[in-house]
Amino acid sequence: MMDIKQKIGTVVGVTLFIVLVFGFIIGIYLFGMAGIFELLGIQYTSVWSLIIFVISFFILASIVELFSKPISELLTEKITGKFEILFIQFSIHCLTNWLGLFVVDVFMDNITLSWKIGIIVAMLLTLFEMTFEDKENKNE
Repeated sequence: MMDIKQKIGTVVGVTLFIVLVFGFIIGIYLFGMAGIFELLGIQYTSVWSLIIFVISFFILASIVELFSKPISELLTEKITGKFEILFIQFSIHCLTNWLGLFVVDVFMDNITLSWKIGIIVAMLLTLFEMTFEDKENKNE
């Protein structure tokens, strides 16, 4: 039987691990978004505004992805052509990323994205996400 110290230690360890993983993922998004913003000349008032933008986008995109991934899978279930599957999945992911960027942009005054830049950022994010997702799937 585990005593109370072991239980607390286990809970603290698991919690710390989850926080570290979540922080690592947010860090990747933060540096990726900062790089994309730098390349496209998007201005933001402070690093904190960028952090809030990225965390808000990450949370919203995670929620939207719960619905978009199954829809994407259902739409491509019967399709045999790899290009068609890739195009449909890219389109759906790009649309959901753009929707997330648009919603977060509407609520934040510190960062302003034009619709053209929003589409470009959404396409780049989708490209990066699908590239890393494919590598994860091939390793399984």
